[in-house]
This record gives sequence, C-alpha cells and structure tokens, in this order.
Amino acid sequence: MFSYKPKQSPSGLKRCVVSLPHPATTNSVNATINHHSTQGAHHQVLATYASMLKTHVPSDAYTFPSLLKACSFLNLFSLGLTLHQRILVSGLSLDAYIASSLINFYAKFGFADVARKVFDYMPERNVVPWTTIIGCYSRTGRVPEAFSLFDEMRRQGIQPSSVTVLSLLFGVSELAHVQCLHGCAILYGFMSDINLSNSMLNVYGKCGNIEYSRKLFDYMDHRDLVSWNSLISAYAQIGNICEVLLLLKTMRLQGFEAGPQTFGSVLSVAASRGELKLGRCLHGQILRAGFYLDAHVETSLIVVYLKGGKIDIAFRMFERSSDKDVVLWTAMISGLVQNGSADKALAVFRQMLKFGVKPSTATMASVITACAQLGSYNLGTSILGYILRQELPLDVATQNSLVTMYAKCGHLDQSSIVFDMMNRRDLVSWNAMVTGYAQNGYVCEALFLFNEMRSDNQTPDSITIVSLLQGCASTGQLHLGKWIHSFVIRNGLRPCILVDTSLVDMYCKCGDLDTAQRCFNQMPSHDLVSWSAIIVGYGYHGKGEAALRFYSKFLESGMKPNHVIFLSVLSSCSHNGLVEQGLNIYESMTKDFGIAPDLEHHACVVDLLSRAGRVEEAYNVYKKKFPDPVLDVLGIILDACRANGNNELGDTIANDILMLRPMDAGNFVQLAHCYASINKWEEVGEAWTYMRSLGLKKIPGWSFIDIHGTITTFFTDHNSHPQFQEIVCTLKILRKEMIKMEEVEIYLESSHISQ
Repeated sequence: MFSYKPKQSPSGLKRCVVSLPHPATTNSVNATINHHSTQGAHHQVLATYASMLKTHVPSDAYTFPSLLKACSFLNLFSLGLTLHQRILVSGLSLDAYIASSLINFYAKFGFADVARKVFDYMPERNVVPWTTIIGCYSRTGRVPEAFSLFDEMRRQGIQPSSVTVLSLLFGVSELAHVQCLHGCAILYGFMSDINLSNSMLNVYGKCGNIEYSRKLFDYMDHRDLVSWNSLISAYAQIGNICEVLLLLKTMRLQGFEAGPQTFGSVLSVAASRGELKLGRCLHGQILRAGFYLDAHVETSLIVVYLKGGKIDIAFRMFERSSDKDVVLWTAMISGLVQNGSADKALAVFRQMLKFGVKPSTATMASVITACAQLGSYNLGTSILGYILRQELPLDVATQNSLVTMYAKCGHLDQSSIVFDMMNRRDLVSWNAMVTGYAQNGYVCEALFLFNEMRSDNQTPDSITIVSLLQGCASTGQLHLGKWIHSFVIRNGLRPCILVDTSLVDMYCKCGDLDTAQRCFNQMPSHDLVSWSAIIVGYGYHGKGEAALRFYSKFLESGMKPNHVIFLSVLSSCSHNGLVEQGLNIYESMTKDFGIAPDLEHHACVVDLLSRAGRVEEAYNVYKKKFPDPVLDVLGIILDACRANGNNELGDTIANDILMLRPMDAGNFVQLAHCYASINKWEEVGEAWTYMRSLGLKKIPGWSFIDIHGTITTFFTDHNSHPQFQEIVCTLKILRKEMIKMEEVEIYLESSHISQ
C-alpha cells in the first residue's frame, strides 16, 4: 500500500496541498507530476501521486520515473521499494525509461548489484539504460567495471552519447582514464558539449596535469563561468598563485565576473593546501568586490588563516560571522587543535554547546584530540561520556582520537580496549596504537602490532616508521632501530625527509654516530630538524667540535637558523665545555640573525657557565634574564655551587628552592648535599629530619639495560634480584679496574711532565 505524509521542510512547508487537473486523466496527471519534478518540488510529486491513487486514476510508464527521482532526492528508500513492487505488478519493469530510473534509484542508495540485476533483466537496451548503469558503477567507485560495460556497449553496436562519457568521468581519478575518454569524445564529436568539456577540464585539474587542462581550455570553442572556475581551481591545486590571479583578471576582461562560486572553489583548494598567500589575495579581492561571505567561503577563509598560523585573524572572522553552522564551529576547533591551542579549542567547544549547536562526529574527534594534547585523562573520559549520553555515533575518526588520547595519557590498556572493539580500522587506527606503545617505551609490543598491521593488509606509512624509530631512540634499542631501517630499505618505501631525520636521530641517541652521519649525508635534502638532530647527537656524545663543524656547514648551506638550531648548538657547547664558542654563538643570535633568545637559550648559557665553574656569572645571567624563578635553572646553579665550593651562594639558592617547592623531596636532598659539601653536618641532619617529618621520601635513582630485546630496570635500593651478590661483586671488580686505569694515566702524565 502506498502511503505518503510529507514532513515539514526547511522552507516551512507543513503539508502539500495538491489539486488534480479536471478532468483527471492519466496524461493530465502525468503532466502535473512532470511539471513538479522539473521544478524540484519532489514533495508535490509524491502528494500528487497519492491523490492520483485515491481518485483511481490509472498510472502508466510515464508516471514512475518522476516518482523514483523524488524518492532518491528525499532519501525515501522504503517508498521507492513500494513503487518498484507496483511497477512489477503493472508489468512495466521492461520499459527502458522505467528501468533506467530504477537503476538510478538503487545506485543512489549504493545498491549497484541490485541496479545491475534490473539492467540484466531488460530484453532490449538502448543508450539510456547503458549510460545509467555505467554511471552507477562509476559513481560507486567501480571504475574498471564501468569501463568494461562501456566497451561491451560499443561491441554491441550501441553508440555512446556525450552523457555516457560524462557519466564515466564522475568516478575517474587516473590520468590514463581521462585521456581515454578524451579520445572517445573527440572520436564521436562530443567536445562541443560544454558540460562534458568542463567536467573533463575539472578531472584533468584533479589529476594535477595542468598542461592538459590548459590545452583543453584553450581549444574550447565556448567557455562559461564553470570553465574558468575549473581552470583556476586546477592552477590553485598546484600552488601557482600568480597564474590564479592572472586568470581572475583575464576572465573579468572577457566579461566573466568572478562570483562566490569562483572564490569558494579556489578557497577550498587554498584551505586544503594551506596556501596562506593565495587565501589573503582572494580575501582582498572578495572585500573589494563587495561580495557577501556565505558559510562556505567564510569557512574556507578561516581554515586558510588557521593553517597559516594566523589564529588572531581567524578568531576575528569567526566572532564576526553571523551564520555559524556546525561545519564552521568544527573547522575552528580543528584548526586550533592543529595549531597546538588545545585550551582555546575546548573553550570554543563550550561556546558551541552554549549556543545550542549539536556537534558532529568530526567535532568530537577534534575535541578528544585536544584532550590528548593537554594530557587530560579526566576531561577525555568526560567528553566520551557526553558522546554516549547524546547517542552520537562513534565513527572511525572519533575512535582513533580516543585511542590516541588514552595512549598519550598513559592508559594503554584502555587504548587497546577501544582498538579491539573497532569494527573497521584504517591506517590512522593502526598508527595510533603503534605510536602509543612506542611513545610509552613498549617498543617490542609496538613491533608486534606492526607485524599484525601488515598481516591485516595495511601498508605502513612514514608516520608508522617514525613512531617506531622514536620509540627505539627513547629506549636506546639500536638493534630494533636497525631492523626498522632494513625494513624501509627492503620494502622500497618512498624517500621522506621525516623518516630520514628520524633515522639520524635514532642512530645518534643510540650512540652509533658513524651510521647517523652516513644517513645524514645520504639525505637528498636537509631541513632545520635534520640539521638539529645531527648537531645535538654529536654534542650529546662528547663530540662538541664536530657539532660546531656541522653548524658551520649548516650556515654555509645558506639556511637561516631558528630558535631550535641555536638551542641545539648551545646545548652541544654546554655538554662539551666550549664556553667561549657558546657565548659567541649566544651573542650572534641577536647581533647577526636578529633572533631574540628565549628562556631555554638563557638556561643553556647558565648551564654552560655553571659547568665551567663560572658560577657567579651564571647566577648574574639568571637574575638578569629570568623575571620569575625557574627551579630547574636554580638547580643547575646549586649543583655548580656544590661542585666548586661556592658555599654561601649555594646556601642561598638551596633555601630559595625550598621556599618555591617545599613539598619536593629532591629539593631537601640537594640542600643536604650542599651542607655536606661544606661540612655542616648538623644542618644535614636537620634537612633530612625535616624532610621525613613532612612524610617525604627520596625517589630512588634508576637505570635500565636492554639485553636481547629484554629490558631490565635497576634501582639504587633494589637488592631482591636473585643475582644481587654476583652483581655487587662484579661492580666492585670493575671499580678496582677503573681506579687502576686512572692511576696508570696519572703516572704516565706525571712522567711526561717530568721529562
């Protein structure tokens, strides 16, 4: 039974009032239905048919195509099935136009196989059903099958129309396929069809082949606004800003005024590519032309500014927007998260809820990512609770964000639960889990998951490899790092500066400086991060002079240093006692490069001077450069005071540290050591007694070693190991051997001096 009750539409339609023509015949009612369909009044189409049934006006083959079209537009799948039943009962299923409409209907809802069955049951097929089924396969991503049908159609002697070629173009993304269809269009004389030419122009642009796009555009007999928009978008996709601006000027000279659609399409490309310069130019042109910023254009502009790091401009545009839909709110939240401003992103989310805008799954994925950035487990679980209470769907992106959030907060067990419950996992899901294990020091588990990932037919990308290499670097597992390196070579993974830099960093941190340098030298190009990695690596392992040579090579390459490079060089100087070189580089930051040192650079200089025994100078730098107390820097100076016998200053700093953080056991330990170095044993006892009275305990020192993939951890107060006595005896033997070696070196040095 056919039943249709129209719901209220956005335009305020509460009910469809229809009146059938008089006299109501099949032809007259069909004409009314067809009129409503061409006007896009699909509710009226179905309401007219309902009245047609009530008045017992018979339907024919011309009635159903418009009805099926209406069901497709209004997402009324069940109603479409009812119509299909009526078509079968009426014996009209073999009609070519009805069959084509049924194929379109099923294709729209993703049932390509059902559409194919309708097609196969047709006794005779003209170009219309062939075109429809080809378009169905093309739109659903089954392009090889669509081309196979296209070839079969021509073998059966049915000549394609321009619409057939156009329907094939919908799913094409490879240059060879576009060229094949371009040849067919020329062969059959379809290039005069401007819709086909525009679509071909658009697909060439998406394939990134600007040469073919331009040739096709230049050979077109007639061009409309869509033609210009397609070519401009093609140039925008390859980042050719000058040509985009030139084309905008040329199209105006030829009588085509760029409108919101033009700017919207180009801005979408600029937003996806993060082309800030292009976005600013287009924004200026929009303002000069006085165009109204619709939601699409406004969102694209805000995304452009956010990707370019211009958060203040994006915020101003966002605040001024009068039409904030869920897409705009989500773009703002996502952009802030990508800029590392998680706290601001959560503030915008709270404002969004206050305004009564219902978040989408994309919104929630970004919000959970913000919680991960802040390392806030409690907030993340609260957000998950909100999602469940609101019955929002947990799509793959949201689940991936949950896996990442739990892992960054150290809750790998909950990450695993979410991961195991996922019905569908993409590459991001696997990367999130592998990264979680690697970042938390479980490199063997990360590699096990890496192998499972490959068994699941997921191809690792640069993010997977970088995560594993970072895990090996943080735990010093050189053999595993070498295995990953060999995997990259064996599988011929595409060269990537991110992977190359991670290899350099891993080998440096694991102490294999020769291999690190070979990897560095083999890189096709270097960025600031790769230079920083090699400089820090050599500096950390006592090769300060070599680190400075790399810095000199960096400057010779013509690249300009940034804050990170200077931090790497100063740290290398500090670890290797290169005081004067370090101070000269520190001064050159402002003098030669116009870069103002920040607190980290000042801290490096304090450390540099402290290690060299120039404690007073270090303390003067601290007082001058640090407006607020920084405990870590004070701790550096305190250690230097103790090592160099600067007792008075050490006593002052130790008390300052205690006042700043009175409930930290480490501070009491430092104070006690400071008193012990100047033989104030009574004060040492008082420090330990007061610490214990506060219920504080010294956290024992610890270390670990990796033997054949097994990590063993050692604590200073750990004596429960089954081989504890053997370990202690071995350490004593090693200590005696080291003392002997030191005595031999002293003897040789004194002999050399006496000679």
